[in-house]
Amino acid sequence: MTSSSTTRFGVIGTGGIASVMTSDIALLPDVEVVAVGSRSAASAERFAGAHGVPRAHGSYADLVADPDVDAVYVATPHPGHLDAALLAIEAGKAVLIEKPFTMNAAQAREIVDAARARGVFCMEAMWTRFLPHVLRIRELVAAGALGEITTVTADHDQWFAFDPEHRLFSPELGGGALLDLGVYPVSFASMLLGTPSQVTARADFGPTGVDAQTSMIFEYASGAHAVLSTTMRAAGPCQAAIVGTEGRIEIDTTWYAPTSFVFRPRVGEPEVWTEEPAPDEHKGLRFEAAEVARCLREGLTESPAMPLDETVAIMETLDQVRDQIGLTYPGL
Repeated sequence: MTSSSTTRFGVIGTGGIASVMTSDIALLPDVEVVAVGSRSAASAERFAGAHGVPRAHGSYADLVADPDVDAVYVATPHPGHLDAALLAIEAGKAVLIEKPFTMNAAQAREIVDAARARGVFCMEAMWTRFLPHVLRIRELVAAGALGEITTVTADHDQWFAFDPEHRLFSPELGGGALLDLGVYPVSFASMLLGTPSQVTARADFGPTGVDAQTSMIFEYASGAHAVLSTTMRAAGPCQAAIVGTEGRIEIDTTWYAPTSFVFRPRVGEPEVWTEEPAPDEHKGLRFEAAEVARCLREGLTESPAMPLDETVAIMETLDQVRDQIGLTYPGL
């Protein structure tokens, strides 16, 4: 950390999510992106020029070795997360790893073990966890406003034009609806109900061999159910609900991004929650960057809101889903 307590990020990867994160971080007063690294110097230089990033590195190794970088944001396609994260951890850098954390639970455990052995901060970049409406929902749940949770529902459905060269349709790049989109409802259910005792999943596959649509039912020891779905073939409502014995929460479109919700108690009048001030030009990713900065200032090596053991458990659940639907990836 610098003497000014500004957290300085280096970004690995120059794709769309790296661009969104860099733009969002620019809205924070105590966090900045100071460097970008790519396997191509030209790509890094283009990204740096487009986003006003001071330094461009033509390799990931050079990025993690940059003495002005406090934390590394890993924004490569999914199969690149493991190597990039381990590189940053070995260099003693804090690391924020884009979701899904890894391709499977074994890789997730490898990263977590390395981070704990090195004593550096590590967190999955599940940005939804840190949004204002989700923080308020967690407060309501913790206060018992919903009573005992019986049912969680959530979908993440988007339409993508079929393109066999796009990463979403590429088995080699970890494509498919489940890991890219379905991780959101799976993580949401984990946040509320923990690890399921029983997983049932069904899927439909696209022409490149990755799942185009996956539906899941999770059962829990408490008797609760989570009913989750994801597709990249159609634009769905992207809504979520939490139902309990004393009330329910209905989250508006798009539930995993900055939005509003209604709390409907079993007895009494409904309450509407809207972010104040209303979402501006940000996309919502800045909140997870702010959490990294807060944890580093406080000397934490993981976030209480997105603990590493839970990240591993989520990857284990995703592994179970993949096993059930028969989704495999090269080299795994």
